[in-house]
Amino acid sequence: MKRQLNTTAGTLVVEATEDGLVHARGVHYGTAKRFAAPELVSSWSGVVDATRRGPACPQLPSRLDDVTGLVVAGLDFSEDCLVLSVTAPAGAEGLPVMVWFHGGAYVSGSGESPKYDPDALVTEGRVVVVNVSYRLGIFGYLTPEQAGDESNLGLRDQITALRWVRQNISAFGGDPENVTVFGQSAGGDSVQSLLLSEDTDGLFRRAIMQSAPVGLREGREKMTAAMRHAVTEALDTNPHDAEVDQLLAVQTAAATAAGRFGLPGGMPFSPILGRAPLPTAAQVTDRIAQVAPRVELLIGYTKNDGSPFVAMNKRAAALGRLPLGGRAAISALNHQATKRVFADPAKALARTWNSSGGKAATYRFDWAPENAPLGAAHCIELPLLFGTPAAWSDAPMLADQQADPKLAVEVRRCWTGFAHRGIDALPSRSLLFGNA
Repeated sequence: MKRQLNTTAGTLVVEATEDGLVHARGVHYGTAKRFAAPELVSSWSGVVDATRRGPACPQLPSRLDDVTGLVVAGLDFSEDCLVLSVTAPAGAEGLPVMVWFHGGAYVSGSGESPKYDPDALVTEGRVVVVNVSYRLGIFGYLTPEQAGDESNLGLRDQITALRWVRQNISAFGGDPENVTVFGQSAGGDSVQSLLLSEDTDGLFRRAIMQSAPVGLREGREKMTAAMRHAVTEALDTNPHDAEVDQLLAVQTAAATAAGRFGLPGGMPFSPILGRAPLPTAAQVTDRIAQVAPRVELLIGYTKNDGSPFVAMNKRAAALGRLPLGGRAAISALNHQATKRVFADPAKALARTWNSSGGKAATYRFDWAPENAPLGAAHCIELPLLFGTPAAWSDAPMLADQQADPKLAVEVRRCWTGFAHRGIDALPSRSLLFGNA
């Protein structure tokens, strides 16, 4: 059933479901010209239809399709992709707000994906959930040299979305003074950037970082310069006038250039320290000391976070085919990749948070379906939080099985409890989910 809802920015037509939820989809929180900073949509005239999913940023097929299945299937693509969706209990008032930032290595994905529908989180946890989409790849994280010097555009999109939430979420029954940001993979990495940016002060009070590749954040300056140069060499037209397909092609050239820079080249597109709105690397410690006492943090990883990325590596695949010791070698590589990129940096950040006067808790996901090809892989917790069994039915990581329903309830209870009451709502400062 459709009905009208009045926000600070204007009137929306939303969907009210029989199970007591309100959905507003594809709402434009900002506008932006190509390679330019976003502008907040503060108001509109007339009534806006918010009953259909919004567009995803133009993108190439995801390298994790063989893990998660197709995340953006059925969505339109457009550079006009600064959209968000809100899911709330009907008649809600003063509920905690959870703002979700999707993953995809900053080059793929969308908050509009059915795989990220938060209906169960909202119903069970009595929260309001906002799914944010933002510019990706060359559009959001690698402005060509010929297009000017604006940077970190995707991150600035995310901050703009948080400002929209601040101004409008009370219309959906959310409390703008009680916002939790959460994200997985590049979305979790985005959360760390949001924590480090002074532009977000006062916009949220809690943060959840899921499988954030924290170990890839440093030493990216030369790589980024090489990527921008590769774009200049490959693009034979003004980037403002180029077709989308041309820009995606030179995005691939940039990623290839990043490949010679070792581990950071595994995620070549990301926010850049020292460029607005982020501090320099030398200022990060001081920024954490400022923000940690004000923002509670839940951070963690999956037991086999690194396994999909090892499986993609051609040299590792050849090693795994060896008749003697191949399987053991792959297991060791998986362990090292998880430890170096995800686990150890997450634990270190939690320790730093606590020693800086904040409150931080950690978690690990050990759960995986029986005979899952990659174990408790990167993204394995997502079907426990979002979507329906049908939405995740094409995910190879689940090995044609469904997410454990009892564990799903437990995970959603922890996440939404954290949104309600913070660290004190968790059963432990060190959580373990499943027992793979």
